[in-house]
Amino acid sequence: MGYRPRMSMTLHAPAREPVLELSASQSNLSQARLALGDLGRLFQMWRLCWSLAFLDITLRYRGSMLGPFWLTLSTAIMVGSMGFLYSALFHMDMHSYFPFIALSIVLWNFINTLVNDSCTCFTAAESLIRSVRIPISLYAVRVVLRNLMVLAHNVVVIVVVDVSLSAEPGWTGLLAIPAFLMWIVVGVALVLLLGTLSARFRDIPPIIASVMQMAFFVSGVIWQPSQLKQYEYLLALNPFFSLLEVVRAPLLGQVPSLPIYASAIGYSAFLLVTASLLFVRTRGRIAFWV
Repeated sequence: MGYRPRMSMTLHAPAREPVLELSASQSNLSQARLALGDLGRLFQMWRLCWSLAFLDITLRYRGSMLGPFWLTLSTAIMVGSMGFLYSALFHMDMHSYFPFIALSIVLWNFINTLVNDSCTCFTAAESLIRSVRIPISLYAVRVVLRNLMVLAHNVVVIVVVDVSLSAEPGWTGLLAIPAFLMWIVVGVALVLLLGTLSARFRDIPPIIASVMQMAFFVSGVIWQPSQLKQYEYLLALNPFFSLLEVVRAPLLGQVPSLPIYASAIGYSAFLLVTASLLFVRTRGRIAFWV
C-alpha cells in the first residue's frame, strides 16, 4: 500500500493594520500640576527673567545717546505741555494740578504699555518658544519687568515735579506700596490672559488698542475725579480708574475711598482667577498657536 501525502488547507484571517491613536486630553488635576510646575521652574530662573528684560531695553535703544531716558524726556515734555494747557482749560491751580497730571501720565503710560505689550507677549517670542524649552510664564514676567524698568526711568519726572512744587504725600504715600505690589501680580496675570488670547485670536490686539485709547479719556487721567461732582461714585465701575486711583491717590496725600478699594480688589481677583483657569487649560497649546 503506497504512501499518499495528505494535503490540508488552513484559512487565516487578514491581518489588521496597526492603528496609533493619539489623545491630548488630560485631567484637570494633571493640567493644574503642569501649570504649577511651570511657575515653580520660573522662580528658579529669575536671573534669566531679568536678563531677558534688560536685553529688551538694551536692544530697543541700541545706538541711542540717552537710551531709555528718551522716554523720560518725552514724558516730561508731555507733562509740561498738558499741565499748562489743561490747568487753564479746567481752571485748576497749577500747584495742585501739576503733581496730579505728572503722576497720572507716568502711571497710565505704564498701564497702557503693559496692556499693549501683553498682546504680543507670545507671538513676539515665537522662535524662542519653539526652540527652547523654558517656562511659558517666564515670557509674561519678562514683559512686566521690562515695563517696570521703563517706569523706573519715568519716575524721575514725578520726583522733579514734586520737589519743584514742594508736594509731599506724607505717610499716606505708604499706602501705594501694597497697591503697587498688587499691580505687579495683576500685571503678570494680565499678560498671561491677553497673550494667550492674542496668540489664538489675532483680532485681539487691535481691539485692545482701541479700548485703551477710549479708556484714556474716561479714566480720570487728565481730569480730576472731583470735577464729576455728584457722578463721582460711578468711577468705581471703571476698572482702569480704580486700579489707577489706589496707587495715585496715596502719592498725592489722599486716601482712596472704600468703594475704590473694593472695586480694585474685586477686578483684580476676577482677573487672577480668569487668567489662572485659562493658563491651566491652554498652557500646552500656546506653542502651536504662535
